[in-house]
Amino acid sequence: MTNGETLIVRGAKKPISTLGKRLRSIDLRTKETEEAAYERSDICALPAASVIAEAVVCFEVADAFLQRFGADTMAETRRRWEARP
Repeated sequence: MTNGETLIVRGAKKPISTLGKRLRSIDLRTKETEEAAYERSDICALPAASVIAEAVVCFEVADAFLQRFGADTMAETRRRWEARP
């Protein structure tokens, strides 16, 4: 719920899970079993997570707006928005 003031959202994210040992894999050329290379390329997922979180908040705000003012057309939605008390 908001009164029209700036909407502030606080969120939290758990650290990315990492395995401490190499996993068994298969070499696609030789078809033999071997250990996969241990590589950690996603050292910081926070920038991507913030983009996703912002999009989810936008969807929720838009959903709340449409629940209050929504209609079958944008013109009718605009009329309802402009006629609000």
